[in-house]
Amino acid sequence: MPAYITEPERKIPVVAETDVLVIGGGSAGMAAAVAAARGGARAMLVERYGSLGGLASNGLIILLLTLDDGRGKQVVAGLCQEMVDRLAARNACLFPPREEWGSPDEALVEKYRRVGLVWGSGPHVVRYSVAYDPEEFKVEADRMVLDAGVDLRFHRWAVGVRKDGERITHVIFESKAGREAIACGAVVDATGDADIAVLAGEEVAAERVHPWLWFRTANVDEAPAEASGLRPGYYRTIQPGGYLHPWGAAERIEHDIDATSPDDLTYAEVECRRLVRAEVDRLRGKAPGFEQAYLSGFAATLGITESRRLVGRHVLTREEMDQPVEDVVAVTGNWTKYGALYNIPFRSLQARATTNLLTAGRCISVDHRAHHATKEIPACFATGEATGTAAALALQHGVALAALDVSSLQAKLRSAGAYLGR
Repeated sequence: MPAYITEPERKIPVVAETDVLVIGGGSAGMAAAVAAARGGARAMLVERYGSLGGLASNGLIILLLTLDDGRGKQVVAGLCQEMVDRLAARNACLFPPREEWGSPDEALVEKYRRVGLVWGSGPHVVRYSVAYDPEEFKVEADRMVLDAGVDLRFHRWAVGVRKDGERITHVIFESKAGREAIACGAVVDATGDADIAVLAGEEVAAERVHPWLWFRTANVDEAPAEASGLRPGYYRTIQPGGYLHPWGAAERIEHDIDATSPDDLTYAEVECRRLVRAEVDRLRGKAPGFEQAYLSGFAATLGITESRRLVGRHVLTREEMDQPVEDVVAVTGNWTKYGALYNIPFRSLQARATTNLLTAGRCISVDHRAHHATKEIPACFATGEATGTAAALALQHGVALAALDVSSLQAKLRSAGAYLGR
């Protein structure tokens, strides 16, 4: 049997043209597309599944950790705050009121810890974090994207790029309709795994991880469950009788995985589901209140915290925590540390060799330790909003991304409600 086959040459139809092409419909991608469209660009958002949100919906990581700095000050706003407002209008989320942010009151801290809004090592204070309903999130994400005028296209997987020198001119997608190409002026890689950066030949860093598979249980008797000493590890959802379980496989699964390997993902999906079902059986037998509980749903996707990251024009490091940067375009706190801030520079969103490629979300150019903060959903909203705004602005002024006047980008972001520090 030969080691490879050769495909015949074929023509790929160019089915659409857009100014800003965003690939990946998680929180970063939806924010990038909305920001680009609101910035006056023709924006297209392409997602491989049939709903938006990524880990923020299909991954059941239904906690926005965190929108503050751990000292009671909000540092992620903009489109992330708009999503919170939309969910709040639907009575579909829960968060502490502003006057409680930063409070060390032990009763308040414990109240919000029980719904998953306080993490890390103490001494604790109340954080501005948000618990929400994932199905409501999906519908609001659809509405936010479509109301902005974004061309939304589901069920397509990016498999190639065409470049002219240092610019991507087309991205090639595979679907049940066959291969299609989309022409574009700028590209935002919001795939989480830096897929487009790899296809474009950019350097990436890679990590192996232990997979997570968050799940939910229902029909829990809350009174004994809340009184139980076993309760760390599961959290009340905003619906009565339901619990969210941020379940990870680090001490249970046989080995860590490469989250870009389909074989490793197959192994992890099957093994995690088996182990989660065993965990539910254990809870029924040992956890007060769970005697009649049932598994109401696995996350539809593994909770992959890290895979590939762009090595961009600047790699943001742990040592730069709390340091100001001139080209800051997003700010994030740290969900497990108090008072820790990262000022994310525009350079950490830019590819080195591909002049019209930006990254947003989990695959931006940071080191492994800074990634612990920048991978979180609010930070992904913030970097997505920055990339979409930047791409639209660069095309409007007819300049390369690296030549964009950062002060004009910062002014645009601030006018849209983003927080960039003092």
